[in-house]
Amino acid sequence: MVLPVRPLRRLAAGAAALAIVLLTAAPARAAAGSGYVRLAHLSPDTPAVDVYLRSTTGAVEPQTFRAVAYGDMSRYLRLPTGAYQVAMRKAGAPASEPPVITTEVGVADRGAYTVAGVGRFADLGLRVLKDDLRLPDPGKSKVRIIQASVKAPVLDVAGKNGTKIADSVQFATTTAYREVNPGRWSVRVVPAGGGNTSELPCTLGAGSVYSLIVLDDDGGGLKPELHVDAERQGTVPLGSVATGAGGTALSDRPAGPLVAAAAAVAALITGASVIALRRRSRTA
Repeated sequence: MVLPVRPLRRLAAGAAALAIVLLTAAPARAAAGSGYVRLAHLSPDTPAVDVYLRSTTGAVEPQTFRAVAYGDMSRYLRLPTGAYQVAMRKAGAPASEPPVITTEVGVADRGAYTVAGVGRFADLGLRVLKDDLRLPDPGKSKVRIIQASVKAPVLDVAGKNGTKIADSVQFATTTAYREVNPGRWSVRVVPAGGGNTSELPCTLGAGSVYSLIVLDDDGGGLKPELHVDAERQGTVPLGSVATGAGGTALSDRPAGPLVAAAAAVAALITGASVIALRRRSRTA
């Protein structure tokens, strides 16, 4: 039995139209925008904490980071634009317990932020640091200093060859990013006014962005740690899209399974229509 051609043509046209509508709607969903947030514990005398991040509008499911200790820094989490609350509770405390501290961060399109617990425990605070992930010229690296050492409340940071990166960096402060020459470095961290010098051998990649965090070492002295904020090669920045409530998370793919399915249906129906036309022409 040969199916009527006109209904098949109508179905094919309808399916093709549906695929076009869905394909053109996909960029509209992505146009909402997204930014990046990471969390850090930079208070030397504060014990481990559980960190809670939630959207004030319910745009994504709440995120919980357990047992975050001094010196820990998470990967970037990609989030839809909007307002988010960050709260810290003692590690293991129930979520119903009032948080020790809270703050709010507004995520702008393509913005990047580090939300860090800073200062001594007695005056602990959450600070929102604005990260600059714009890549420098290919012939330069970009680095900033985050001072989280209470043992050396004021620091000078330079390369072993004497190239200065930052002077008089006070405890619980962050410098602006500075462009330096890429390559192998031996970064020297010196307490202002004298004291034990700490060195960090590291390689700064051309066209990449870094944060150098200075921590107190358990064994005494200082412990500089280099964190990659953004790289010229690879994913910039690191991190994945947060899971959305109800499956509404942003996607890196321009067209989802529904669009693919619509296109497949259109192709199948169009193919059936062509076969029907051929059969009809043979029997005519």
